This record gives sequence, C-alpha cells and structure tokens, in this order.
Amino acid sequence: MDKTVAYIAAGVVVVALGGTYLATALMTPSGEDAFAQCRGGAVAGDAIGGPFTLIDEAGQTVTDQDVITEPSILYFGYTFCPDVCPLDTMRNAQAVDVLANEGISATPIFISIDPERDTPEVVGRFADNFHDKMIGLTGSDEQVAAASRAYRTYYRRGEGEDEFYLMDHSTFSYIVLPEYGFVDYIRREDTPEDVAARVACFAAAS
Repeated sequence: MDKTVAYIAAGVVVVALGGTYLATALMTPSGEDAFAQCRGGAVAGDAIGGPFTLIDEAGQTVTDQDVITEPSILYFGYTFCPDVCPLDTMRNAQAVDVLANEGISATPIFISIDPERDTPEVVGRFADNFHDKMIGLTGSDEQVAAASRAYRTYYRRGEGEDEFYLMDHSTFSYIVLPEYGFVDYIRREDTPEDVAARVACFAAAS
C-alpha cells in the first residue's frame, strides 16, 4: 500500500468510526472514558495525535509541548487554499472568541501542509490575520509529514508545475489538551458555537 492510499484509508476509518481514541490517560480507574460526555463521535481503535516538531513564525523550532499549553484547536491546511482552509480557520478563530467571552482561554493552531510556499513568515502572517492568538507552524517536508502521520491526516500536491498549484487534503480540526493530547475531532459542518461548547466541556472535565 502506497502512502497516499494509506492516508486515504486512515481518513475513511476516522470518518466511519468517529475518529475518537481512548488513550489510557483518558480512562478513569474504573476503565470509563473521562470525557465521554463531551465527545461528538464513537470510539475508534487507532491512536490519533502525538509529538511533533515544527517551525514557528519566528523561525524557531518548537514541539507540541511548546505550543499546546491550554485547550487548543488544531488544523492542517495551507495559506494558498482558495476556500476550505480560510473558512475552517476562521470558524476555529471565532470559536476561540466565543470561549473567551465565557472566560475560557483556548489557542487556535494552524499547521501548513505546504512547506514549499509556506515559510515561517508567510504562515505567521496568515495566522495573525485570523486571530492574534493563532499559532502558525510550518517545517521541513519531513517534519510536516511526521505531524500529519501523527494526526492521521491526508494531503497531496495537486497537478501543475507552477507556483499556483493546489493541495488536496483532509479537513478535520482537532481538539487537543495539554497532558492529554488529542481528545476529539471537529467536522466541517460544526459551527463556532458547536466547537466552543465541545472545547468548554473538555476544559471543564480535564
């Protein structure tokens, strides 16, 4: 199985089974899911999330522990994206504002899947345009691929040899908590209010 097929297969599993992984750290002593009341989907068997090393907008190497310091909404996209990425990124930023109005601090994180064009400066400007708290990350091809594998995302460069190529990619966002890691995913149809309510639930239960 080649890498593209493998990523597609993983994405199908996420869609079909709900994309939620119950890691040992999320279980109570009785074996119950500590966040069951917050989850939007069923339980899947493959781990989602994990450590990553990327480059921030200042050109500094950072890890997941450096950037995930509070409830976070993580999204993989690219700055040249004409439609889906801006809409999803704006929705995540708006959810952070809804949470702020409720007294809950959260961080939106944007990870580029297009490091060829998305330099630290480019991804930084993109993130800053959406929210002053948004963290924009990029990296080498290998670093981005490793982060994508950790979150079971799919991406592939489209046809075209010039600088105007598009990227095909999955469109889930991920709710991530410090110490726990990934706890649930967000679908495209979820509204800012939906996302905020889910993040607030996880924050209260953690």
